[in-house]
Amino acid sequence: MSIYVLEGVLIPFLGTALGSACVFFTKKEPKPIVERALTGFAAGVMTAASVWSLIIPATEQCQNMGKFAFLPAFIGFWIGIVFLLLLDTLIPHLHRYADKAEGPASSLKKTTMMLLAVTLHNIPEGMAVGVVYAGFLSGNSLISYGSALALAVGIAIQNFPEGAIISLPLHAEGKSRRSAFISGVLSGAVEPVGALLTIFATVIFLPVMPYLLSFAAGAMIYVVVEELIPEMSAGPHSNTGVIAFSTGFTLMMALDMALG
Repeated sequence: MSIYVLEGVLIPFLGTALGSACVFFTKKEPKPIVERALTGFAAGVMTAASVWSLIIPATEQCQNMGKFAFLPAFIGFWIGIVFLLLLDTLIPHLHRYADKAEGPASSLKKTTMMLLAVTLHNIPEGMAVGVVYAGFLSGNSLISYGSALALAVGIAIQNFPEGAIISLPLHAEGKSRRSAFISGVLSGAVEPVGALLTIFATVIFLPVMPYLLSFAAGAMIYVVVEELIPEMSAGPHSNTGVIAFSTGFTLMMALDMALG
């Protein structure tokens, strides 16, 4: 397996693991305003990655279609939205700050359903990393090593606070530090798995790369709008989430343009 593939798979996962490890250094659960800031930052990174790392490369690969160059990205984006909508409907999960679980009725514990919500959130991130690295490995001139690395690093950066948001509340609710850390790490395990599966699938479906890129973008935007933006805007001082969103967005944009 190429070193580039291993790099793309492990960098985002490392971000989650390091964030989850915060549980060994602090006892306190993050304050709501801190959680809103971290969630807003993650939303900004994911939005910018969807545009610069996924949608723009998808449209650039279809320039030979003239004024219809947008069509594959349009179609792929909506397939990604529908895919996450189906997962959101079929998997029982509980968003942070929500009183009622979503999806089918379930007897699962609250903490389990919160982990499922984060896992659901991580699926499109793993797919995004996988499809971009697959494009690079295929020799696609519009997807450079730098742009693939920028996406992996950007997602790792936003995974760090995400790992902390999972492990610290679990410890505050009574789980041991070790158990809370393992739960946080496992919440991100779907990312390397999703990335590898996407890479293998993309090798088969290289002719539809623009659809796959925009599919990952649609899936990530679904998570941003359905989950992250409501969470970053909950309660007073929602401007904190807006500033954090803007910080994450511009950081990811700078990474992609500088390394791409």
